[in-house]
Formats: sequence, C-alpha cells, structure tokens
Amino acid sequence: MIYHALRGRYPPTIENGISYGDPFEVLVLTILSAQTTDRSVEAVRPLLLARYPTPAALAAADEAEVAAIVRPTGFYRVKARHIIGAARQITDTFGGEVPATLDGLLSLPGVGRKTANIVLSNAFGIDKGIAVDTHVRRISRLLGLTDESDPEKIEKDLTALFPQEVWGEVNALFVQHGRAVCIAGRPRCDVCPLVPWCRFFKNEGQGKKISTTT
Repeated sequence: MIYHALRGRYPPTIENGISYGDPFEVLVLTILSAQTTDRSVEAVRPLLLARYPTPAALAAADEAEVAAIVRPTGFYRVKARHIIGAARQITDTFGGEVPATLDGLLSLPGVGRKTANIVLSNAFGIDKGIAVDTHVRRISRLLGLTDESDPEKIEKDLTALFPQEVWGEVNALFVQHGRAVCIAGRPRCDVCPLVPWCRFFKNEGQGKKISTTT
C-alpha cells in the first residue's frame, strides 16, 4: 500500500535524479553523490567523464587533478581517492569491468551497501537489497516500518516488507517523498499520502512525539 501510494504520487525516476550511463558512470557518480546535491554531481560529470572515460583512464589519473574537478561535490579529496582507488581495483582485479555482484562491489574503495545496491539496480537491473540513505532511514522509522537505526538492519526489515521486484524503486521513491513532503524536522503531514499508515502521524494525533529527524 505504501509503495503504491508513493508510486502514484511520484513519477518514475532513477536514483538521486542523476542521469546515469554505463556501469562505470553509475559507480563513479554514485560515490560522488554522497552528502551533496544532484546539481553538484551533474556539474562535474561532463569534464570528469570526458577526461577519464574508462576505469583504466581514471586509475592512471593524478589525484590532485581529480580532486580539483570533483571539488563542487564536497569531501572532494576523499571522493577523488575513492573513485581512483575503485578504478584501479576494477582494472587490476576485475579485468576493467565493474563487478556485477554485491561482494565484488563492496570490495571497492568508497563502496558501502547503499552504493552497491544503487549500482546493482541502476547499472545491471539486479535488486539484491534496498539502498538505505538518510531519507529511507528517517521515513521508514517515522512510518513504523522499522525501529532500527543501523542501515543493514533497516534494510533487512524493509526487504521483508516490500516485494523484491520493487526494491530498486523504494529508495528513489523515499528520496522524492523526503524532499517534497516528509521533510526532516518539518513533515507536511497535511498533504502526505502515507498518513493512513504512518506511526508518527498517529502518535502526533494522540499528543505523543517521535523525532522527525531520526
């Protein structure tokens, strides 16, 4: 019911609103998208991928030059180190191809479960789990879908509730909902389509409080 309510409210979209290309682009852009805006990622994308279009090219890049390009995305030194390190490992260990397995992706620098799930879904059409970011964590707790705070435990709870064929959409739907309606600290419950299933709303109506930023 929650899925259908969100699906009816928001148009189909790829993760984070970023227009992805091949698996290498998906990986690099997803790493860069951490703790930044879609606009900043799209701003650096043309130059970065034009200069380093393949894992081999990025693996041989100068870290300072890459950092200068990705600077608008924030945490640029760490991100530059991660994408170069991932490119080197892809080149040296995976024959120049982005691995299409969860374990393979998790072995790359800068890749956690959230990034791995996004890459698997958007690059390969493989849904092994649900990417848990700050939006998914906060909204799933407000709805009462989980009481966990650890992303892996939240993912386990959510994958038990949603059918596997929609796992790849859940993150994007929650992100859109978190930006448009269920905004951290100031949820717009008056226009929320999820009110019938929302624990936060029900408790608020009874004068009880649940943090809207958890």
